[in-house]
Amino acid sequence: MSTVLSWGRYPHLPQEVHGVAWRDSAQAAWLDASRESGTTLAFGNGRSYGDSCLAASGHVVQTLALDRLIAADWQTGVLRAEPGVTLEQILDVAIPRGWMLPVTPGTKYATLGGAIANDVHGKNHHVRGTFGRHVRRFALARSDGTQFECSPDEQPEFFAATIGGLGLTGLILWAEIQLMPIRSSMIAMKSIRFTNLDEFFALSERLDPLHEYSVAWVDCQSRGSALGRGIFMVGDHATEGPLEVERRTKRIVPFTLPIPVFNRVTLRALNELYYQKQQSGEVSATVSYDTYFYPLDSLLEWNRIYGRAGFQQYQCVVPPSSAREATREILDAISESGTGSFLAVMKRCGDLRSPGLLSFPREGTSLALDFPQRDALNTRLFARLDAIVSEAGGRIYPAKDAHMSGADFRTAYPQWHQLEALRDPALLSRFWERTTRT
Repeated sequence: MSTVLSWGRYPHLPQEVHGVAWRDSAQAAWLDASRESGTTLAFGNGRSYGDSCLAASGHVVQTLALDRLIAADWQTGVLRAEPGVTLEQILDVAIPRGWMLPVTPGTKYATLGGAIANDVHGKNHHVRGTFGRHVRRFALARSDGTQFECSPDEQPEFFAATIGGLGLTGLILWAEIQLMPIRSSMIAMKSIRFTNLDEFFALSERLDPLHEYSVAWVDCQSRGSALGRGIFMVGDHATEGPLEVERRTKRIVPFTLPIPVFNRVTLRALNELYYQKQQSGEVSATVSYDTYFYPLDSLLEWNRIYGRAGFQQYQCVVPPSSAREATREILDAISESGTGSFLAVMKRCGDLRSPGLLSFPREGTSLALDFPQRDALNTRLFARLDAIVSEAGGRIYPAKDAHMSGADFRTAYPQWHQLEALRDPALLSRFWERTTRT
């Protein structure tokens, strides 16, 4: 029997895989796995970073072979597909027909089921909210043998609990989503270098309302008057140009490195190089959607560069009233810690509410950073960051988390009780066990 890990490879808890290939037999395969191990969990393409995709029992049902497109109306942009379909597969058929995912995370290798379970968001949260806002309906199978459709009008409590529900309410058999029309697969983008955190907020306030997409890379090694410097990037779908699927050359990290390539010296050098590579203050370009949305997807198995211990991503969001000061404190703490992240992304989220009970984004500023796993160092740093986020009234993203305390989770997500009431008893993740039972 094969095994899988989460994308962060931390915690290192290999999961035994029970495969399923057909919708008609998916529920039976799931029940067989749960009878064997007590509980289980659906597992897609393994792009969740922490332990929300890891079953408490160590046995998962992999849905990646449930990858069929069931139906599509190319006049209206409504598509129905099985949960193991990747976002890449959807884009491959939709873009040549003039349609785009209305919301996409930073990888096209996530599955449709995973996008719903984690209620993913992207660079246009301020315009279109989370992925869950564009889900029309889905079919849910439960361990008691029942199957039913969920929508805002049918089984609305299960609809809300499943979107952002971390795969705990049942097994999604298919889902129907609304795509977004586009006239070109190209993105007209502009990148602006900013010198500190105050400039980021000024740029965001001015440019976010004018553009579909907005995000910033931030140098988390910067300090003093340059604290929070970075490159601000906005983009819109081009009004002219081809509708084509880009096929970029892909490279692969062939093996897991014995130690991570990132340390205090290399991080400082890499951040400086990246910041200085844009020599002028503002650059405009037209690039492919693949280059704009999925730069890391061209390097397959890039998680291996963090070494055998893996890595943790720390992603938080803090409300507008405390965002500027809290973000400053977070960046200060990171720059003083002796560790840091090269992949540091900052953006402001909008006020569009998700239909999901446990959706992560809220109005405010989001910061996401990857840290090589160093037990003592990360434990000290994350405790400090958690205190800042909690005091600011913010929260951490469960889909990326491997450390959050139960108390912090339950405070930040008070509706967890409602999800627990609807959780299928045959489904239990390491994350849910860790945060609701301790």
